[in-house]
Amino acid sequence: MNNAIKYTRQYFPAPATKAKWAQKNYIKEPPIWCSVDLRDGNQALIIPMSLEEKLDFFKLLVKIGFKEIEVGFPAASETEYKFLRTLIEEDLIPDDVTVQVLTQSREHIIKKTFESLKGAKNAIVHLYNSTSVAQREQVFKKSKQEIIDIAVEGAKLFNKYSEEMGVNYRYEYSPESFTGTEPEFALEICNAVLDVWKPTPEKKVIINLPVTVQVSMPHVYANQVEYMNDNLKYRENVIISLHPHNDRGCAVADSEMGLLAGGDRIEGTLFGNGERTGNADIVTLALNMFAQGVDPKLDFSNMPEVTELYERVTRMSVYDRTPYAGKLVFAAFSGSHQDAIAKGMKWREDHTCRYWTVPYLPIDPKDVGREYETDVIRINSQSGKGGIGYLLEHNFGYVLPPKMREVVGYTVKGYSDRSHKELSPTEVLEIFEKEYVGINTPVELVDYHFVRKSDSMKAIVTINHGGETYDISADGNGHLDAVSNAIKKQFDIDFTNLTYTEHALSVGSSSKAVTYVSITFDDGKTVWGAGVHDDIIASSICALMCAVNKKLSVN
Repeated sequence: MNNAIKYTRQYFPAPATKAKWAQKNYIKEPPIWCSVDLRDGNQALIIPMSLEEKLDFFKLLVKIGFKEIEVGFPAASETEYKFLRTLIEEDLIPDDVTVQVLTQSREHIIKKTFESLKGAKNAIVHLYNSTSVAQREQVFKKSKQEIIDIAVEGAKLFNKYSEEMGVNYRYEYSPESFTGTEPEFALEICNAVLDVWKPTPEKKVIINLPVTVQVSMPHVYANQVEYMNDNLKYRENVIISLHPHNDRGCAVADSEMGLLAGGDRIEGTLFGNGERTGNADIVTLALNMFAQGVDPKLDFSNMPEVTELYERVTRMSVYDRTPYAGKLVFAAFSGSHQDAIAKGMKWREDHTCRYWTVPYLPIDPKDVGREYETDVIRINSQSGKGGIGYLLEHNFGYVLPPKMREVVGYTVKGYSDRSHKELSPTEVLEIFEKEYVGINTPVELVDYHFVRKSDSMKAIVTINHGGETYDISADGNGHLDAVSNAIKKQFDIDFTNLTYTEHALSVGSSSKAVTYVSITFDDGKTVWGAGVHDDIIASSICALMCAVNKKLSVN
């Protein structure tokens, strides 16, 4: 790519910092979360949400646990103004939830913004103006001092309209395009605004540091945040907010490193929806903390519900590989992965485990409303014996012997490979039953009974073969051995190493028994069969007949 030479670094590294954030290993407590889905997210949609859809989304955000929700730019759009008024007039804002509104530093816009909030119990009014070199030079054509004057004048107007309306709303200021601004200038303009607002412990001010366009690696942003954290005036009364966009695919990393560097608050969206490549994904951020043992104070325990509503009102889709929420993020197709997961789940069944440590699963899928049976083990041509065995056991109760599990695994994989598709649990069961259970051709078992002798058991078996019915008999050291000997004699075949395993298919007095039988023929080939019946003897004979029929049908 020969055009790389036309690009240069568009960011300004912070003056020397100690990078204290780099010595921290994890985020110890959740930030203040502010959803900007209804403003930043909505403006990025091809078809913005209707009033009814916005109301549904707002209610979902409240249910999840957001205490701060940016609801729009009420002075810029009649739709957004009406949405805010609907929330207030229909008393839809819980007392512990604060709505946030955005405004530019222009008097008529600020005035209308304050008017739109009439009757709101709790509100944050968010002032912004762009401060980057590119914006100053190319868009506004103003000096640094003129840009400061814009911000300061807006801050004074906030005080003016608050006093006139008798309200005590909280304030927020964003030097938009912070990451393209010289850190010293960003500090200067933020401090100038703070000098107007004079934050107190009772009325703290939010300074928002947006990654309006992502132009650097995440550690550069962390150093910029740390610089602001170390040098802002009134720091004990200032909440540092982070608002990363995702142009370089690093919004989550920017957010996490920024929190380590002194950030107190995150503005983001569900699943990262936003302009261009999107905003910081709050679902991922919150559940990353959850996976490290930190309660994020947001409830994503019913992720399917969250995903469904989000997709409905935004007309966006959650990608199948989206962390924690995608349809395939807990799915294992690889045989080795399935085997490790199955063994890990078995370990948890057999041990008292304080912590979640199942291989390949960073969190328990059930914690976000997903199911092991349908979400974790997924069967295709890459699957292995462990996953297929796990699925048959946990979905349908079949606990296959290890050697049979391997044979069944190859059989199921073969079906998937030939059909070029994933197999559902029901399809796997159908294949298992077709290939190993209830096989009654070419020999059909009609009836049987036994006569006990002093030192052996005699079996009299009625079979149907080739349209003829036969009564065959033989002695053996037990029921199954006697039937086995009768079959050998009738068809002049020989097999050895008969193995036998059985268990109850389900719990309860009406449970059926399932038996797995393997026999090895003189050509060295081992064949498996399974039988299911109310009676354990009957299930073992059915299993033997399935194995015999598999061999005879090949011959």
